[in-house]
Amino acid sequence: MGLTQTKLMNSNTRTSLLEKELEGLFQVSRVLSRSLNLHKTLLGVLDVLHETVAMQRGMVTLLDMDSGELLVDAVHNGLSEKAKSGVRYRPGEGIIGTILKDGKCIVINQLKDEPRFLDRLGLYDAKLPFIGVPIKIGDEEQLVGVLAAQPQSHDEDILQEQLRFMQMVANLIAQSVRLSLKVESERRDITDERDRLRREVRADYGLDNIVGHSQPMRRIFEQLRQVAKWNTTVLIRGESGTGKELVANAIHYNSPRSNRPFIKLNCAALPDNLLESELFGHEKGAFTGAVSQRKGRFEQADGGTLFLDEIGEISAAFQAKLLRVLQEGEFERVGGDRTFKVDVRIIAATNRDLESAVEEGEFREDLYYRLNVMPLYIPALRDRSEDIPDLARFLISKLAKQQGRELEITDSAIRLLMRYAWPGNVRELENLLERAAIMSEGGLIDRDVIGLTGLEDKININTQTATAPAIDLEDDTLDERERVIAALEQAGWVQAKAARLLGMTPRQIAYRIQTLNIKVRQL
Repeated sequence: MGLTQTKLMNSNTRTSLLEKELEGLFQVSRVLSRSLNLHKTLLGVLDVLHETVAMQRGMVTLLDMDSGELLVDAVHNGLSEKAKSGVRYRPGEGIIGTILKDGKCIVINQLKDEPRFLDRLGLYDAKLPFIGVPIKIGDEEQLVGVLAAQPQSHDEDILQEQLRFMQMVANLIAQSVRLSLKVESERRDITDERDRLRREVRADYGLDNIVGHSQPMRRIFEQLRQVAKWNTTVLIRGESGTGKELVANAIHYNSPRSNRPFIKLNCAALPDNLLESELFGHEKGAFTGAVSQRKGRFEQADGGTLFLDEIGEISAAFQAKLLRVLQEGEFERVGGDRTFKVDVRIIAATNRDLESAVEEGEFREDLYYRLNVMPLYIPALRDRSEDIPDLARFLISKLAKQQGRELEITDSAIRLLMRYAWPGNVRELENLLERAAIMSEGGLIDRDVIGLTGLEDKININTQTATAPAIDLEDDTLDERERVIAALEQAGWVQAKAARLLGMTPRQIAYRIQTLNIKVRQL
């Protein structure tokens, strides 16, 4: 064979090889764009190398960031049993470990002549060449893996050409590895953030956030601990402002469903047509404005808990629709005919007298019994005035976090709080303390600051003397103003009688009333 003919043959071989490599790069890029599953993607790349450019027995190892070793991730034709058990290469160990250590390509003309060849996978043909290239990412070219395969030709020129091709494939793989690492990092961040938020939510809505040591509250705590364990429907009863939603939160976040959705809806806030759409969802075009399909609260709460506040305010017509889903766990979206089945725990709340509403025909008796499986009665604040000190300090601590400063409430301020009947319950107390915190420039909330909120003008002496215990006038913690006011209150604001309680003359107490700026009440 002449020299010209040999050159022509080599040229044809090289042209054919370049065409195959170009097609191979195209196919590799398509494989890499298909999926975020890195292992599946790498197997697809190795299939392309085998089928398109005859680079056989391909293997990809990826760096284990914790150990600093290379772990076999993908081998052509699937993982071998040894690879499944987790074959690793330490830096400098074997051919692969050498690439990890030096970060350089290795081309071996005949594998059996290479003393560093370990044959751990039992896959390679020792008579064929071997090419291994590092997989690097980032501007700093951080080594994250090794791509290796066996070509069929021993020709040095062809081997160098195939080395360049393998380097290009490694660069393409590097982009997928980088994306996979980023996705995994973001997934870990999201998981960590989710777990942190769950811990915060449990801390915010745990039993520790329901403050009180009075007998009525101790009974509530015991009931909460028991009812939270089960999927029983709960009906929370109590006046407005007693903390019914806080109790509902505590039940959910201390239940087996705590990692599932907790969905809330105030039934009194919506008319029937909107309430039905909110609870059951609607199909596109079901009514004017329904421009898209929407899931209702029942679907959103599937597997979790649905809190229906102000349940006593729903109309008789809607009560029948609600009863069906509570009984059967089934409903249809507005404008749809498909039946949905959900697993939802119901917690309802009301401040209405449902028994009277049932008697008067305003509330369905069957729905009442369906809801009233486990009733919880939240006591009014006036019925547990001994909890006011703990509540006040808890709420002041909460306000301090919100305002980002130190806040403190004095005993004298708390004693004044305990003399009020609190018709608005805990919500009214929280609002008053927030006003007091705003008016307290230095962060100390004393009796005078509480007085600026107008509380003293609201206190009804007759109610106060019936509900609040008499104050010990010999208590060393009382300042002079508090002692004089306490004596006046115990004396029914008769100054002469208050003077006798304090061991003073009427003139002395009149002087103190004037100098201490005490507003005298006329009964």
